[in-house]
Order: sequence, then structure tokens, then C-alpha cells
Amino acid sequence: MVIINLFEQNSESNDKNRPLAYRMRPGNLDEFYGQEDVIGPGKPLRRAIEADRVQSLILYGPPGCGKTSLAQVIARKTEGKFIRINAVTSGVSKIREVIDKASKNRSLHGIKTILFIDEIHRFNKSQQDALLPAVESGTITLIGATTENPYFEVNSPLLSRSRIVRLKPLKKEDIIKILKNALNNEERGLGNYNIDISQDALQYLASIAGGDARTALNGLEIAVLTTPPDKEGIIHINKNIISESLQKKLLKYDKQGDNHYDVVSAFIKSMRGSDPDAALFWLARMLESGEDPRFIARRIIVHAAEDVGMADPMALVVATSAANAVEYVGLPEARIPLAEAVIYIATAPKSNSVITGIDAALNYVKNNDTGEVPLHLRDAHYKGARNLKHGLGYKYPHDYPYHYVKQQYVPDEVTGTEFYKPGQQGREKKIKQRLDFLKNLNSNDDVEGK
Repeated sequence: MVIINLFEQNSESNDKNRPLAYRMRPGNLDEFYGQEDVIGPGKPLRRAIEADRVQSLILYGPPGCGKTSLAQVIARKTEGKFIRINAVTSGVSKIREVIDKASKNRSLHGIKTILFIDEIHRFNKSQQDALLPAVESGTITLIGATTENPYFEVNSPLLSRSRIVRLKPLKKEDIIKILKNALNNEERGLGNYNIDISQDALQYLASIAGGDARTALNGLEIAVLTTPPDKEGIIHINKNIISESLQKKLLKYDKQGDNHYDVVSAFIKSMRGSDPDAALFWLARMLESGEDPRFIARRIIVHAAEDVGMADPMALVVATSAANAVEYVGLPEARIPLAEAVIYIATAPKSNSVITGIDAALNYVKNNDTGEVPLHLRDAHYKGARNLKHGLGYKYPHDYPYHYVKQQYVPDEVTGTEFYKPGQQGREKKIKQRLDFLKNLNSNDDVEGK
């Protein structure tokens, strides 16, 4: 656990043995480049930071977009205690220790505590639950940083008490500003070196960094430190030097999940587009770069239901089986069931009727009178239910031909509303035929079942 104060931060920032990206973290809002839609002049979060009135936040975004830097800016601005822990190395006991100190500081000295948790998505449910009472009571103000979607990785009660702040990959022009600041800064950056960097090299570095300031700064640092000066002591940096410096570094960053969102998007779209080769390529790239296989399995499950759906319901079975295999056997063996699920889904017939159906139903429920449960559908198993006519008149489908009988299954207000509209692909074509048959079926017809 690290308690950060202004003096420690200055000391750490000035340590020349630390990476350039660490040293160049902004000390205030004026040094924070990018994210104008979140932290720009006049924005609510900026006003809250300037007034030292920050509420609990979950900072969500890709690596190098400024999550930790923004937390550091808040640390410098607050008059309270700022405590930083990492979810990888901290357990429930550490959390309780922080909460206990925060409670004493609040009750005895009137000092608030801001707790910054890096990689909060790595906390399990019990660890997140341990935070909840302190966040709810205001004993601590939580700032969590995560590269993963918090709606998947953070408990709902904790989310409901925090503001989700999504940070985007930095724009190219923001990266250039950060690089120029590092080149000119003599105290924390590379200003003491005699560097001549071409505009092409600068533009190239900003482009290939993919919105990641850390990647850009580390690439610049490698280029400067590994390029010998000429006879006049000038270090000349061109595009080729930047390219050579980044090749090694980008591979490392890819293994930590850089370009995470773009690669996942390409992976999903390849399966949706019925291209198994492309889907396997993106799967291999994610596995090779160290992506969490459980995250991959979750995306496969969602895709199976959303884009294959009832055209081939087995797709969801295969996807969930692959997810179970990931938990049981782990990598590298888990690559095989994951690949099987990807190939199955990519080659399966496609239909999005499931998602359009549930979304139509949700939209209806949100915007219309949903009525009451019809009496004949209500639970009739408890004492006194019959006196209330619960279940009276219900027709048991298995007592009728085809195990089907026409009766009303929705409130009067919803009668006649159609949500599920089956398509013509795969098994769904037969589903449509059966539904059409049942709609036209007279329950008194004496015919054989289908």
C-alpha cells in the first residue's frame, strides 16, 4: 500500500531511473493532454477536481489513455489522504486496513480519504464487496482504473455508487503534444539531450502508438537512448530509428492487451461475417498477445446468442462449453475448444432475431402499460389461491393435440403484440413454419402432431 503525498510524487517524478512515461505523468490539469470531452474546460469532472469534490469514479479505457495520470492529478489536488493500491497484490485484509485508517481520519481529524485501485477488474467479488460499505457511507472515495468493461468486471452495487468515466485512446495530435513536452522538459523529460527528430518520425510515432501515450513515450525513450550522437553531440532520430525501436516494444505491449478493442471488434465481425479463417487469425492474435481467454470466451458466448441465435441454437451450447473448457483445462490446451467454438459460430447460419426480439420486448415494457398477470396464469399452488380464482380456467397444453392449445398468455394490454420474428436461415426456418402452423391451428382439430 502506498500513501501518496505531493513530496513523494515530486521525488518519484524526478527519479531519472524511472521510465520516461512514468516521469512525464502530468502534475496538474494543464499538463493533462486529451480527453477534452471528459476533462476539458467547464466539464463537470474538471470542475469537481478543481473544487476537490470528486465523487467515486471508475476510470475505464485502454492502456496509455491517462487513467493513472488522471488519478495522480486528483491526488495532487485533494487536501485529503490519497492512498493507492494495486488489485493484483492487495487482498481483503489490505482493503480493511485502508478502510479502518480512513474511518479514523474521518472521525478524529475530519480528513477524507481517496482510495485509488489500479486494475480494479482483478478484484474478485468478495474483495469488491469489502469496499461497498465504506463507499456507500462516504468513508472512502473510490477511484478504480480498469481496461476491462466495468459492467462485466465490477459488481453492480459498486457501479451504482460510482460514476463511470470512459476514456478513449488519445488522438494523434494529443500524442504529438505529449512527445514534444517530453522532448523539451529538462526536469523530467529529455530536454537535457541534444535531439534532432524529424517531423516524419514524430508523426509516425504518434500514428503507430495507437492512442497510447505510454507506447509513444517508451518508443521515443528507446530511440534516444540507443542512438549514438554524431560528432557534434546531436542525436538524430528519423522514421527508421523509430520503427526499429517500436518493433520490440510494441510486441511487449501487444502481449499486455494493446489495441484490445479494435482486435476484439475485428474478431466479432469476422465471425458475424462467416469468415472462419479471419476469425481464427484474430483469435490467434489475442491468444498470442496474452488476452485473458475468459474474456475471449465471454465474447464468443455473446456472439453465439446475438448473431447466430435461433438459426442454430447449438452455437450457444458450443460457446458455453468452450468457456467451461477454459476454466477446466486452461491454456495452452484451451485454445482448441475456443477454436472449435469460433469455427462452429463462423460457419453457422446467422440470425439476429433473438436480440431484436428481446430489445423490442424491453422497449415495449419501458414505454407502455404492462397490465396485470391474467388470473388463469397466476400461481394456484398456495393456500387460498383458488378463492382468488388464481389459475382458474388455465388449459394444460399437454392435454391437447400437438401439446398445444390456444389461450391468452399476456395481459389484455399486450394482446396481439409481436416481439419475436423468426428469420429464414437454418433451424429458424422450421421454427417459423411451426409457429405459423400453430397460429392457424384450431385446438379441436383431430389431427396428428408434428
